[in-house]
Amino acid sequence: MRIYDVSVPVSAATPVYPGDPGVEIKQWAALAGGDAANVTLLNFGAHTATHVDAPSHFIEGAPKVDAMPLDALLGPARVLVIPEDVRAITATHLAGQNLQGATRVLFKTRNSAFWREAGEGFRRDFTYVAPDAARVLVQSGVRLVGIDYLSVEKFQAEKFETHEILLSSGVVILEGLDLREVGGGDYELICLPLKIAGGTGDGAPARAVLRTLA
Repeated sequence: MRIYDVSVPVSAATPVYPGDPGVEIKQWAALAGGDAANVTLLNFGAHTATHVDAPSHFIEGAPKVDAMPLDALLGPARVLVIPEDVRAITATHLAGQNLQGATRVLFKTRNSAFWREAGEGFRRDFTYVAPDAARVLVQSGVRLVGIDYLSVEKFQAEKFETHEILLSSGVVILEGLDLREVGGGDYELICLPLKIAGGTGDGAPARAVLRTLA
């Protein structure tokens, strides 16, 4: 059994979605300065690096991240490899994929290669999930959809249809995966977001790993 860490590290160099808070990591207390312990101060948004979107991210009054079903975040997951020339994952692309029995779907796209040069900033040309593909995933009974960049939605989309289709159907959205080392196929997903009880509960950073099934 092999374990793949598919989480993006959180650092000052980690790109963030335009308009979101930047990442600040500061020393609050230090042994070297005579303090009793090392303590780090973290300041960043809920949608930084690898993270989950809760329904309340786009739906007023919907469940918050601390109420998300953990069973959707743990269990079998299927990695679907999307050709590098694809910018929008549509229903047509899914027609050629095996969704039979897939309750958690993770898309490996050209985006994963972006993490190799994460320090160069946010990439606006990332591959995303089109609304018609989101509808197919819901109809197929998928409970979690993951993508290897910071949003499943097209950059600067006029509407947020993909998010709304998935979240309104109770589908967990997992964004910011790094799938460079992972091939297509079936794995076990273990993904636990921080249990943040304050604010609007729109999402939370998470540590996500994949384990081979054999």
